[in-house]
Amino acid sequence: MPRHLKKMSEEVIHENPWSVYKHDVYEKPDGSEGNYYYLETQGSVCIVPVLPDGRIVLVLQHRYLAEKQSIELPSGKIKEGTSALESAQRELLEETGWKATDWIKAGEFSPSNGYLKTTAHVFIAQTTDQQEQQLDDTEEIDVLYRRPDEFEDMITRGDISDGYTIAAWSLVRHRFLDRKNNTS
Repeated sequence: MPRHLKKMSEEVIHENPWSVYKHDVYEKPDGSEGNYYYLETQGSVCIVPVLPDGRIVLVLQHRYLAEKQSIELPSGKIKEGTSALESAQRELLEETGWKATDWIKAGEFSPSNGYLKTTAHVFIAQTTDQQEQQLDDTEEIDVLYRRPDEFEDMITRGDISDGYTIAAWSLVRHRFLDRKNNTS
């Protein structure tokens, strides 16, 4: 069984509004020292917004690091002093313009636990009314609408490759697809 590594020290290398870059020194099982570098955040949210007709609200935006357009579920960071639900409500309105009254926490996941210390919270939101998007000055986002089966096909074809979106969908897809599709 793998052993728990003992943290000996922790230092902040860099801090910005989105994350903290840290360096830990830990003790290896043989007693020697090891170095671990990682990012830490306040956490994030990923929302599966559902229209009254059952379609899912998606966003299309350019992702700088991937240098391509990306189709995703609305998502964003948890701001300090706010809850995951409050952050999800804010992100949904900002990115899509949609508001929701019914919110279900569908689960959580660790997006990349080898180098990122954070938790992603997944919510299903039953949308009620739409306003104008409230985008940040760095965002340009188009809003898309797809049936759950179309959304699933987009993932299978590779049209959707965002890890947050795929992980969140894996937590909720059983609620949207019939048993026949759910076993494929």
